Amino acid sequence: MLNRDVVEEFLDTEFEEGDWEIPADIPKDKLVETFCLYTEDDYYEWLKDNFKSFFGHGGPDWDWIKDRMSHYDQR
Repeated sequence: MLNRDVVEEFLDTEFEEGDWEIPADIPKDKLVETFCLYTEDDYYEWLKDNFKSFFGHGGPDWDWIKDRMSHYDQR
């Protein structure tokens, strides 16, 4: 789940950079919540796709996974 406070800060920054204003008839908290729900729906699908890819669509390549682990350990 997304942190609503972080998303609100993100939207504030993006709106400021885009020189946008939220219309008066749209409550900011409702906008943040709706954007979070929209993003979380997409995020879940993205996670499922990445799970399939990472784990070889049901046939995990453990050597490749160990290589990825080593790669990220070096960060």
